[in-house]
Amino acid sequence: MSRWEDEVRVLALDVGEQRIGVAVSDPSQTLARSLKVLERRSLQDDIAAIRRLVEELQVVQIIVGHPRSMDGTVGGQARLVEGFVRELEQALQVPILLWDERLSTVTAARLLSERGVSARKQRGRIDSVAAAVILQDYLDSQA
Repeated sequence: MSRWEDEVRVLALDVGEQRIGVAVSDPSQTLARSLKVLERRSLQDDIAAIRRLVEELQVVQIIVGHPRSMDGTVGGQARLVEGFVRELEQALQVPILLWDERLSTVTAARLLSERGVSARKQRGRIDSVAAAVILQDYLDSQA
């Protein structure tokens, strides 16, 4: 039995080449909080880790940051994320939505700096905070 029994949530992912930032909504799906950073190992390990989170947290939807360039075009990193999402969709029975993540990392760095987190310590947390920024943007758009 999950400790989140009867509480459904939305999960957000900020997918990078080395790490995946993870954030989760509250049960009312109005507030986002950073959850953790997954160190990337292999596609199978990444999907297995996300599957465990989906099951434990009773996730009903996954939002994945889509790293478009400032002019809105899709570059190499965005295509890599799209490929990762295709693999996730095949492995999980949860709706997945790509969400514009422009400036999410900049916003996350600013938030951490405002909280007094040093640049060195930001490295380990910035991905999950960026995922929370992405998720909060999505949740706000649904209100």
